[in-house]
Amino acid sequence: MKLDAHQHFWNYNVHEYGWIGEPMNVIRRSFLPEDLEPLLTNSGLSGCIAVQARQTVEETEWLLHLAEQHEFIKGVVGWVDLCSVDVSHQLEKYASSPWLKGVRHVVQDEPDEKFVLRDDFQRGIALLQQYNLAYDLLVSKEQLPYATELVKMFPEQRFVLDHLGKPDIKSSKVSPWKKAIYALSEQPNVYCKWSGMITEADWDNWKQEDFTPYLDTALEAFGPDRIMFGSDWPVCMVAGTYVQTLEIITKHINSFSETEQQMIFGGTCAAFYQL
Repeated sequence: MKLDAHQHFWNYNVHEYGWIGEPMNVIRRSFLPEDLEPLLTNSGLSGCIAVQARQTVEETEWLLHLAEQHEFIKGVVGWVDLCSVDVSHQLEKYASSPWLKGVRHVVQDEPDEKFVLRDDFQRGIALLQQYNLAYDLLVSKEQLPYATELVKMFPEQRFVLDHLGKPDIKSSKVSPWKKAIYALSEQPNVYCKWSGMITEADWDNWKQEDFTPYLDTALEAFGPDRIMFGSDWPVCMVAGTYVQTLEIITKHINSFSETEQQMIFGGTCAAFYQL
């Protein structure tokens, strides 16, 4: 099963998607399952993981509803208010769905770099294992050291780093991101998504070689059994097509063994999210 471990759906409106500014005009419209399915089929992919784009429980409910309707949506990474005293009730309600595989909070947008070390946030994280849910780490490169502190506190919890921790690909900067990635990868309960890279590069002038140091670092740190491909569609469209996003990875791993390629393009994702 060949899988896209990271993509989004939305019914666009300015109020709920204010982060999609004028430079991202190409994605200022709705993107729904009927838009993604032919892209997956034409690329030889069997399915995807739908990841939250709004921080509301209504988003989680909507994505679970889409998964019920579309077989190619293999799982959902939703949102619950992990800092709420009511989080256990939210988790109990949504974890009853067979399609909810994990949750995510947009930590990268939190003004507090140490947000993941807050007591109320950690109380929420502590409950996830009880419901057999993974957690997607969406953090900035500056927040990576604090993410490492977090995962050390929860060695039995499954974590996956989204978008390689958002390195500065456009400026070709590898340090101190590289050191932080190695530190994070020392925790065996943490995985990594090869996703979101194209939007960290120069949108109009990127080339394949721009991604090599970041792909190589993540591969050396995590190994193919802890790395999964994610398109970050439709966000990736601000810098390229779905096919181009896929080709960045296929070109990089074309000399890898068949087993390693299968892990990166589905095996790791299926194991991590327990599909």
